[in-house]
Amino acid sequence: MDAAKSIESLKVEHRSIDREIQHEYAKSDPDDAHIGELKRRKLRIKDMINGAEGSA
Repeated sequence: MDAAKSIESLKVEHRSIDREIQHEYAKSDPDDAHIGELKRRKLRIKDMINGAEGSA
């Protein structure tokens, strides 16, 4: 997979996690632990995107 496709794949995953976070917040009793894990995953992916874009 070339760098551009890899970055785009990470961006798609980042947006997907963002939607999942919004969905969790919309619940009447959101799971704070799950939201925290999603936010950590989202941040790791953002760091990967930034690293890949910096080296591309």
